[in-house]
This record gives sequence, C-alpha cells and structure tokens, in this order.
Amino acid sequence: MGWGLELCRRFYVEVVAPGVEVPHSAALLGRGSEVLGYDDEMSTDHNCEARALVFVPEGAELHLEVPDTFEGRAALVEVHTVRKYFRDQLSIDTESELTIRDWLILPEANLLQMTAGGVFHDELGLQAVRDRLAYYPDDFWRYLMITTWWRVHPEMNLVGRSGYVGDELGSAVIGSQLVRDLMRLCFLIERRYAPYSKWFGSAFSRLSCGPTIGPLLRDVLRTTSWQEREEALGAAYRAVGELHNRLGITEPIELGVERMVGRPFKVVWGDFIGVLTADIQDPDVRRLLKRWPVGGIDEIRNQLWKAADRRQALDFW
Repeated sequence: MGWGLELCRRFYVEVVAPGVEVPHSAALLGRGSEVLGYDDEMSTDHNCEARALVFVPEGAELHLEVPDTFEGRAALVEVHTVRKYFRDQLSIDTESELTIRDWLILPEANLLQMTAGGVFHDELGLQAVRDRLAYYPDDFWRYLMITTWWRVHPEMNLVGRSGYVGDELGSAVIGSQLVRDLMRLCFLIERRYAPYSKWFGSAFSRLSCGPTIGPLLRDVLRTTSWQEREEALGAAYRAVGELHNRLGITEPIELGVERMVGRPFKVVWGDFIGVLTADIQDPDVRRLLKRWPVGGIDEIRNQLWKAADRRQALDFW
C-alpha cells in the first residue's frame, strides 16, 4: 500500500520540474487515498493518476507540456497559487492569523488532506502553511476533547437502559456510537487528525494505542446482551481514560464505577470535562464553553461540503 505518493514524486521530478521556469512549490495533497497512504490495487479503478499540484506566484503564467501518461497511468498537473488553493479548499486566508472561528469550520478530514501527502519542491512557503495547520491550537484541542467526552458521558448508561426494556438493537446502536467517540478521543489524545469514514478504522489501527484499545472496542461490538456491552464499554472507557492520564496534561483522573441515579446500570466515570475546562485560557475558547459543547464543524459537515457554506454556518452556531 502507499505506492501512489512515490509515483507522483517521480512524475514531478522527471517530467514536471524540468518544464517549470518560475519560482514554485509542488506537492501531492488534497483528496485521494494516495495522499493518506492507503491506496492499494483497488484504488486504480478510478482517479488514480500520476499527478502533481504546482503552485506559482500571483500573476505568474505557466505553460507546461506533459505527456498523457506516466508509467502506465494517466498524467495530470494542477496549477494553483498557494493563497487561492487554501481559500478554495478550507475558506481560510493563508496571509492572516487563524482564529478560533477559523478552526471551528475546518473539518478534521480536510485538515488531514492538506497536511498529509508530500511536498516535492518548495520556494513559495507551502510547507510553512502546512505547518500552521499541522494540529489544533492547544486550548481548542482541549475544547474538542471536552466536547467528545460530553458525547460519551450522557450515553454510557443508556446502553443498559435501552437493553433493560428488551431493546438490544437500540442498545447495540448506542454502543457502536460510543465506540466511535472513544476512537475519536484516541485520535485527539495522540494529536492526530482522523480521516473520513472509509479510512477511519485503518488510521485508528496505526495509532500507537490501536493495538491495545482496538481489541477492547471490538469486544463491545461483538456483545449480544446489554450486560456484556456495559462491561465491555467500561473496560474500553477505562483504557481510554488511562491514555488521558498518561498524556500528563492534567492531574491524574480517578476512574470509578457509578450507578446512575440509583439505577442498575454501571458506568465508569472520570471528571475529564472539569479538569480540561479548568486549564483553558484562550478567551474565545472559554466563550465557546459557555454554550452547549457542540464541537467542531465535523458534527454537521455532511450537510456543509462547501468551505464557504461552513463559514456561513458560523452565523447560526
């Protein structure tokens, strides 16, 4: 897997670079399994070109003659300016400082697409832009962890509550949603952007915690009764909580077992929300915390594919 990036690098070096006579940057980034390193033989059935993105200065003209194919693949060159490319892709201005409002509308999968792949040549500061997007600012990162814990905590006891009335299907659905959110917490704890659904599990397996947390999460999905599901989720929650504690960004959180309002449902509980909130200093993030902790644009991104639409959505946030 992952041969596409090297193919594109060779295409740039051998075919494209000799014909570029202006200062430029060149890279492979954006959409595509080869950008993330997940391409395999099946990837060749669509949009599998030898391609390069060439970035030129504002107003520069570039006249390239490239062959239709390279090493048996269709060949493609895209020409952009750095500023316009990131404005079109993310609705941000690379010549301005990013604000918390900007970070709110940046889908995680898109951030990964802009920071993965590879830079083949750089005279225009492309890598510097990628470095600025490499990961969330510290307080916003904490905010995203808070919002994810908020999605976990209210749902933990509902696995038992729905199963208690005989709704094992509903209990299993809630369990699978909790698995997804615990996986997202693992990405956040390791400061790694998560890809969209097709590669979500593959990327999770590559996290340093993947080999140990993954089996616990699969145990949750294999359960057939709410009692088993409750136990399996408790083990997974505890393991993710211990990951947080090893991170060392807060005082260690004690993980205890509680019964919600005296009902016969056990949940593992730790005050991650409280300790993470206490350390946030950024005033814009603190203002976000005064509202219901929705999180970033990823919670509604399926309805807002266009970058400009995501920015307009802030008016309704």
